[in-house]
Amino acid sequence: MSKNKGRKNKTTSSSSSKKSSSTSHSLSLKNRQPSKTTTGSVNGAKLRSQSTVKRLQMYRGGKPKRDPSGRITQVAAFQEQLPSGTQARVAPNRQWFNNSRVVTQNSLQKFQTALSTTLADPYQVVMKQTQLPVTLLNEKGKQKRSHILDVESYQTTFGPKAQRKRPSNIGGGDDMDALMAHVERTQSEYNQEKDLDLMREDDGVKQETLNPLFRAGQSKRIWNELYKVIDSSDVVIQVLDARNPEGTRCRQVEAYLKKEKAYKHLIFILNKCDLIPVWATQKWVAILSRSHPTLAFHANMKKNFGKQALIQLLRQFSRLHQDKKQISVGFIGYPNVGKSSVINTLRAQKVCKVAPIAGETKVWQYITLMKRIFLIDCPGIVYPADDSETDIVLKGVVRVENVPQPEQYIDELLSRVKREYILKTYAIDDYSTGEEFLEKLARKAGKLLKGAEPDLSTVAKMVLNDFQRGKLPHYVTPPEDSEKKENEEKE
Repeated sequence: MSKNKGRKNKTTSSSSSKKSSSTSHSLSLKNRQPSKTTTGSVNGAKLRSQSTVKRLQMYRGGKPKRDPSGRITQVAAFQEQLPSGTQARVAPNRQWFNNSRVVTQNSLQKFQTALSTTLADPYQVVMKQTQLPVTLLNEKGKQKRSHILDVESYQTTFGPKAQRKRPSNIGGGDDMDALMAHVERTQSEYNQEKDLDLMREDDGVKQETLNPLFRAGQSKRIWNELYKVIDSSDVVIQVLDARNPEGTRCRQVEAYLKKEKAYKHLIFILNKCDLIPVWATQKWVAILSRSHPTLAFHANMKKNFGKQALIQLLRQFSRLHQDKKQISVGFIGYPNVGKSSVINTLRAQKVCKVAPIAGETKVWQYITLMKRIFLIDCPGIVYPADDSETDIVLKGVVRVENVPQPEQYIDELLSRVKREYILKTYAIDDYSTGEEFLEKLARKAGKLLKGAEPDLSTVAKMVLNDFQRGKLPHYVTPPEDSEKKENEEKE
């Protein structure tokens, strides 16, 4: 008997252990702690409170209860019951029309003119964009695409007596004088050399393919880096060479920013202003300021110019973007215009690798200027244009040591630099041609080959380097200010 009792005790203990393990699950109601809202317990299980039951019933979807015949016996939560045959409708309310406003045509035209003036002014910033459909204010008459009925009459285009399938895009329509004027203007503007449809005889002479060296700054990798910088920047700074601002200006990028990224701020920096006269700097700043804010700058770690003005301008932009934790400022421009040097000047230390040659910056990089202002350095970009090889070399887009036959660019270089500056810089006698100049300079510098022949290629590279690095003074004369001239004539 004692053995049986022992067995029973063991079985009861094992069963109790199984029960305890089964009730130890995290989803078991028996292990839940009693709350203040519980009303009691049944067999050790805590009962749900009334509020908990209502909440759980709400989760079920709020379906009404129906009898076997389908009639509703108990409506669901938030459900109303109307008498049979009642047509439900929304009662009209005068409050619907309280927010509507009527704008007259004159006030709408004034607003349209003021908005276009504000958007065209580079010195005004739109702080917050309105929710109104402002794009509907664009007049159709100012669009490039002409309206069909303005060119052709309805009868000759769409009527039963339609005479042509495609309407003419010539202004004036059926007016013979306008047609004759259009024909004469087209004939005067015709250029036989640009006509690609004209059959030409093959004379066996083909244009030489452009050396890949002169496509520097046009690769897909460089343009990918450019668009990374533009997308990441709140303020875009285009660095220009003060000696040739229009030649180092990328108008295609400006047009892209104006059309696709109008909310980004564009600024011009006229770098290397120490290499041109003060009056030329003032004129270029006045001319470029009409399209975008322009600052004169001299990048130097010790003696700089325009640093405080640029930092103050960036602080103003950071105040405009108070909703952001920080703003990013991207530097773009042609190769060898001094983008990395400007960043080093702002930081007052060498944070970017710089060199007086093109293509030193390979990838974009982030630099911290302040707690809320970050700078982004970008490789030099060159948009494919109609520049000749000579223009590309003299702009400093390519490295001189890689240029084949550099002596062929010396004649154009001598035409851009005054003769007195060349004679004073190299301390040589007067010359008549570019080859004679190179020979005299080679003999003076000791650049000779076997047989005492002057090494023209080495000397030409030396002169091109001096031209790019500012040792030979040169600059493009700014054009006359037409607006200032008109104002003087009126006075």
